[in-house]
Amino acid sequence: MFDGNDLSNMQLSKLQKTVAYVYAMSPFYRKKLDAAGVRPEEIQALEDVTRLPFTTKEELRDNYPDKLMIAPERDVVRLHASSGTTGKKTVSFYTKKDIKDWGQMMARCFHMAGVGPQDRVHNTTGYGLWTAGVGFQLGIEALGAMAVPVGPAPMDQHIELMVDFGTTVLASTSSAALLLAEEVQRRGLRDQIKLRVAIIGSERWSDKMRDKINNLLGIESFDIIGMTELYGPGIGLDCHYHQGIHYWADHLLFEIVDPITLQPCQPGVQGELVVTTLSKEAMPLIRYRTRDITRLIPGPCQCNSPFPRIDRILGRSDDMIKFRGVNMFPGQVDDVLNKVEGVGCEYQIVIERQQGKDIMTIRVEAEEAVDPAEFEKLGAKVQQLYKTRIGVTPMVEIVNHYELPRSEKKVKRVFDQRNEELATR
Repeated sequence: MFDGNDLSNMQLSKLQKTVAYVYAMSPFYRKKLDAAGVRPEEIQALEDVTRLPFTTKEELRDNYPDKLMIAPERDVVRLHASSGTTGKKTVSFYTKKDIKDWGQMMARCFHMAGVGPQDRVHNTTGYGLWTAGVGFQLGIEALGAMAVPVGPAPMDQHIELMVDFGTTVLASTSSAALLLAEEVQRRGLRDQIKLRVAIIGSERWSDKMRDKINNLLGIESFDIIGMTELYGPGIGLDCHYHQGIHYWADHLLFEIVDPITLQPCQPGVQGELVVTTLSKEAMPLIRYRTRDITRLIPGPCQCNSPFPRIDRILGRSDDMIKFRGVNMFPGQVDDVLNKVEGVGCEYQIVIERQQGKDIMTIRVEAEEAVDPAEFEKLGAKVQQLYKTRIGVTPMVEIVNHYELPRSEKKVKRVFDQRNEELATR
């Protein structure tokens, strides 16, 4: 392995090669670098990355389907794409080396979570154009564990396979993991389930949700990050200390910038995550604006890993809610609920405009054993803490456990009806 200095030297060398490579091979990046007045040979220190232009998701969509693929066609062996629910699909291309690197990063994630060749991994994530299913599969096989490639399936099938094959590791979204955990509890099957680890990603999830999943299944869960544009899942994972996510800095250069000014943030200051790929051949990206809000965590981790850390993702800059002059993220609701005993991890945010005034209602599930007579007091606690920590006062409605919808896919939590109301006038 390497220490911090070795890692920085490696990053600089790879950054220089990547910039030279895209300048030579990509008309898109050559034009951007020329417009920024930057030549590849001028990148002499890691700090020089700030001289390079940003890349946005809109630019990836504008260059759909394959204008950003710069490796020779004969070397490109695969493509993946996002869902494209808000526009053209975001496509990423891979050479054999890219696939190998991705598999090794995924294997690192499993290894950091204590998963080894003796494990059987129940993979519930979707296969196909989406990167999750195949990405997890790559890591499982690179590690030498046994993959059970179930994908999305009926709950009966998931539980039957887990019991019959004694799967020890779960790979899923947090919504699917919670749904599975609650169903295992409802059926009284915990003693028949041999799960001990879950690798969970694809959507933001709270510490309270993590604790519930862990307690119901008797496991330890880990937060994995990634996105289609940057290989897929597997670019980082939190270790057993769960104090930030280690990212694979020998393949990726992370920056945090102010999402408004685009100026670099100091370590520890929250901002937008920007990523430059350092190893990718088929479709490298320079200073890609992920829109994810997080911070670099300064200092070493107790686990002694040489890989640096970011905080768990708070949300996305384009998910920010503007309410009565205050900017907030759905993840801040998670932080409030984590501090209130008696409420669960499931919630909805509903924003309406009534008589020209914006109204926010937060619907929160109570924990299963809470007496409904306590709901009003619980709501008042959540309301007061939200006002103190975030600066606005929402209406809070405490509802019964299991009342809010569950899903194997990502759960929608924010319902901003203000634009809908304006459109109907």
